[in-house]
Amino acid sequence: MKSVWSLCLSLCLAGGLVAQTATAPKSPTKKKAAALTAADVQELKDAIASQSAALAQQQQQIQELRDELRRKDQAVQQAQTAAGDAASKADAAQAQAAQQQDTVGALKTDVSDLKANMTNTALTLQETQKNVNAAIESPMALHFKGITITPGGFLAGEFVRRSRALGADINTPFNALTMPGASASTMSEFFGSGRQSRVSMLAEGKLSDVKLSGYVEGDFLSAGVTSTPTQSNSYTFRQRQAWAQAAFDNGFTFTGGQMWSLVTETKHGTDNRSEALPMTIDPQYTVGFSWARQFGLRVAKNFGNKVWLALSMENPQASFTTHGNGFNFLVGSAGASSGLYNSAISTCSTATSTSATGTVSVLTTCSPIATYSFNPSPDLIAKLAFEPGFGHYEIFGIYSRFRDRVFPCAEATVTNPCLTSITAPSVAGAYNSSTNGGGFGVNARWSFANKRLDFGLHGLTGRGVGRYGTSTLSDASVRADGTLDLIRSYQGLATLEWHGPKLDVYMNAGTEYAGRAFTYDPNNLQFGATAGTPAYVGYGAGGPLALGGGFTNSGCFSEALPPNGAGNLPGSSKCTADTRALTEGTIGFWYRIYQGPKGRFQWGPQISYVNRAAWSGKSGAEPHGLDAMVFTSFRYYLP
Repeated sequence: MKSVWSLCLSLCLAGGLVAQTATAPKSPTKKKAAALTAADVQELKDAIASQSAALAQQQQQIQELRDELRRKDQAVQQAQTAAGDAASKADAAQAQAAQQQDTVGALKTDVSDLKANMTNTALTLQETQKNVNAAIESPMALHFKGITITPGGFLAGEFVRRSRALGADINTPFNALTMPGASASTMSEFFGSGRQSRVSMLAEGKLSDVKLSGYVEGDFLSAGVTSTPTQSNSYTFRQRQAWAQAAFDNGFTFTGGQMWSLVTETKHGTDNRSEALPMTIDPQYTVGFSWARQFGLRVAKNFGNKVWLALSMENPQASFTTHGNGFNFLVGSAGASSGLYNSAISTCSTATSTSATGTVSVLTTCSPIATYSFNPSPDLIAKLAFEPGFGHYEIFGIYSRFRDRVFPCAEATVTNPCLTSITAPSVAGAYNSSTNGGGFGVNARWSFANKRLDFGLHGLTGRGVGRYGTSTLSDASVRADGTLDLIRSYQGLATLEWHGPKLDVYMNAGTEYAGRAFTYDPNNLQFGATAGTPAYVGYGAGGPLALGGGFTNSGCFSEALPPNGAGNLPGSSKCTADTRALTEGTIGFWYRIYQGPKGRFQWGPQISYVNRAAWSGKSGAEPHGLDAMVFTSFRYYLP
């Protein structure tokens, strides 16, 4: 910029000189040189001096212009610098303003979040305080030394009316339904009871990789002199369940103690306390339901909540029914009272006989009220459960070992090798006879209508599995030679349940079957007798008429007088009536009057109709025992 201004000033100066030169008077010609005077010279000097002064003035002006330009350049540079600084400051101020605006926005958001958090905290604190107060006033569980204790149970007031008397509490003995000729079949009965009232306690504790649990449950449905471990361990006070469990995070679960048998259907996997029990008021449940509550050791493995495999070793017990046998076998005995088993014996009878040689024999027979078999080994049960996404499915198997002691020289049969060496009953040659039994079962359950409707099917078949049915049909009979003859058994049940907000409705239809198991002994001789007495022995005998026609059932259709002076003992006629099949249909509902933090109060009725069909005997007729029953229950459950 400075160079440009200098060039312009030089051009202006040069132009001025040229113009001045052009306007100056021309020099006189040589012809007029002589006429030049001092005044002219002086004038010329003055002009030169004036021109020099003008030039000097111009140079001064040029210098001043240069200085002015320099000052302006400096001012421009300062202005540019100031403008740059201002722009930088403006940018910085703008950035700071934007940052401050972001900070203000974030602060506003934080303030809003803080207000919301304070509101939520206040609400949560109020809810927590409410829950704490509720927990203090009505705790769902108790906490003691790192474990959680949950009490449970219910109080029950119930009654039953039966169209044909059984002399039973609300617990129905299905296999003892009276035949048409019994006096009890002409009389109805009504019993009220609170004995199904139940108490329970669950204790739980958690370690790093295992959950420890213990559970105990009991009721009052037991009879002091007839309590047995056959199915439900009915000792007074009745111990329903008492077990301990270790459930590991890797899916393995170990359980030991008194519990529901692995035969019993479950609603989820093979988990304890998830048993799919019928909703009946009758604590014997319903015909066709397979179950037991007994001691067991169980190990189960959960495979991703889709498949479960469980194995159990459970308490065995053999139940048997036989008729006409001699005294040539031993299955068990009454309990030993010092061993804490029931030792009660029923009234004994005495029979006297005289042989052909004049020998008088006195035979006393006593029947134990409660019997215990001498079991060789535990029952082994395996179950595989599936839950593929729709429904719950189970397949299971039972292995049982049965044993009795046989006395081949106790009877004088014509085929008895002892006849050649002895003339009286003897224990010579006694031996233990064992046989294997067991069965196979399936369970299936489906839920519909948003889990409001449940439909279930159950089946079990095998030999020697009768006691696992709710009717407790016999496992075995005894052959003529004293060995055990296992009874073929079938059990089946269908259930339909509707679950509403306040109303549950249930319907059950089930059946249990026990096959014939008998033999014919054509030469049954008493020692000292001269002729044999042919006889059928075993269970459900109904042979050809030419061979005696089986067991006698004629008394099943005729009423008999009670014993002399025994007004509490009905008369009995000859009625073998071994059960062939039991069927039952049940319908009922539960209505929850109240359910909330104070517990649950509900009421329900149940109607059942049972048919007990017996095997035909000599008469060819098949007796039936029928009973229609109405139950009602009022229950209060602990919260």
